[in-house]
Amino acid sequence: MANLWGGRFEGETDALVFAFNQSLGFDRRLWREDIAGSIAHATMLGRQGIIAPDEADILVAGLAALRDDLASGAATIPETAEDIHSAIEGLLTARVGAVGGKLHTARSRNDQVATDIRLWLKEAVGNLRVALRDLRGMFLETADAQMGAILPGRTHHQHAQPVLLSHHLLAYFWMLTRDDSRFADGIARADYLPLGAGALAGTPFPIDRVFVAEQLGFAGVVENSLDAVSDRDFAVEFCASASLLMMHLSRLSEELVLWSSPEFGFVELSDAVTTGSSIMPQKKNPDVAELIRGKTGRVYGDLTTLLTLMKGLVLAYNKDMQEDKEPLFDAFDTAIVCVRLMTRLLAGATWKTERMAAACRGDFSTATDLADSLAASGVPFREAHEIIGRIVRECLTTGRVLEELTLADLQTFDARFTDHALLAVRPEASAAARSSRGGTAPDAVRAQLSLAKEKWTRDVTAMAIGASKEL
Repeated sequence: MANLWGGRFEGETDALVFAFNQSLGFDRRLWREDIAGSIAHATMLGRQGIIAPDEADILVAGLAALRDDLASGAATIPETAEDIHSAIEGLLTARVGAVGGKLHTARSRNDQVATDIRLWLKEAVGNLRVALRDLRGMFLETADAQMGAILPGRTHHQHAQPVLLSHHLLAYFWMLTRDDSRFADGIARADYLPLGAGALAGTPFPIDRVFVAEQLGFAGVVENSLDAVSDRDFAVEFCASASLLMMHLSRLSEELVLWSSPEFGFVELSDAVTTGSSIMPQKKNPDVAELIRGKTGRVYGDLTTLLTLMKGLVLAYNKDMQEDKEPLFDAFDTAIVCVRLMTRLLAGATWKTERMAAACRGDFSTATDLADSLAASGVPFREAHEIIGRIVRECLTTGRVLEELTLADLQTFDARFTDHALLAVRPEASAAARSSRGGTAPDAVRAQLSLAKEKWTRDVTAMAIGASKEL
């Protein structure tokens, strides 16, 4: 297939150079977006009288037929094309004749590819947000079902204070909610049409960029032609948001790996999302969680690749920017499968709530409650903290735990202890006492869950409205 350039060249391109320069291997996935952009562009050319209306009709009909044939498999993309843009134009020209050469009037591959990527990203983010919607909903469903279950909350990976499992799970719901909002915000900034910028300086033809933007569902047009073709901040922003999402998924994966081990025994993952060992018959490995954790570094690498790619480029387009698509595509492909698999991990998980509750007993995680009981009776908290520290040290020396201590035992350390202290050391009482907004008390968690459900419902409704507007 012929290149879209070559008139000033006398010699043939070296085969290794062609292979090195060729981008079809990864940009072929933009064929739908390339055809959509071309249909809108051809329609505008005819509407503006830049080409004859009947020529525009031929181009639009040919592109639509090519789109349908590629979708059905009746047509294929030639492997000899330099990129998807030359492939589509070549296939079109083979069908409609010389008029196919008019399609590229008033545009460059520079603004064409920038348009294709933004179109692709808009749909990709929509699909990723749907997957996130399902995962966030799974957290709500699980938090609702496990209301009341208690486990040791941790700081520094040490037992700290008892918390409800539902409270723990809702923490991830809010993390993913912020991730979702970042994707929505980012796509709002990407939702502007670069087409019409030409190679870098615009075009002398009387094009109507606003019309093309409306045809393609963009919110507006990029106002500076240099900016339109030379920046990929929208791709960097997506990879940054994807990296944050993967960080959150990785943290949860780490917990699932630990919690499913015999030492913890807090959760059992289903057979559908675990694997065995080729040598050890007893093994049930949390491979999916481990792979999600591992693939996080891959998405971080995609972000670093794009940032490094762009950091030294003068305006406007440079061939370096051909390398923008592989990390962008990889970040999306990795993130969306990890989100979908995490949803399946949670859906099939069996929570061992009795084991969780047992882990809260005898672990000194209610020591702060003892200090709070003294502080409530007027003892300065710093003094109370010192008293409880001595009690814990004594228990560790004698092999006792807080729940075993009597009021008389406590009063040997300080006579101001009351019967309330005996209730305070119970894990359930400890959790119930933390009733401040956002705390782990059952009533506070139920209130939080209600707010989370409302937020999720609003987001789902907004997504549905946005999707209907695009249609």
